[in-house]
Amino acid sequence: MRRLVISVCQRERGIVRLPIERGGRVRRLDATAIAQYLEQLIARRKLWDYVRVSDACAGGCGMPGPNVSVTIYPAGRRGETPDHVAVAWKSYVASLDRLDCLARIIDENVRG
Repeated sequence: MRRLVISVCQRERGIVRLPIERGGRVRRLDATAIAQYLEQLIARRKLWDYVRVSDACAGGCGMPGPNVSVTIYPAGRRGETPDHVAVAWKSYVASLDRLDCLARIIDENVRG
């Protein structure tokens, strides 16, 4: 499992329509709602040690929002201090509405 920092830019306006989890009902989500639902998914899945949400630039200024980016870090070994050097990135700039659900952001990135 990898560690993720999911950046959601709270300054970008826009709405996407997608379910929170696969098979769920479609919801209207702005940046604030996306961050809140991601936090709920992290808690429900008990991923606190691996995934966190940050209010930060997602790299999509000027693009239709809301925009999200994921910075991926190695999980590290038990008992070791986590490494803070990113090994990969994933951008969901102007593409969130193409996902089957919001949980896909976690699902496709947390496992290496």
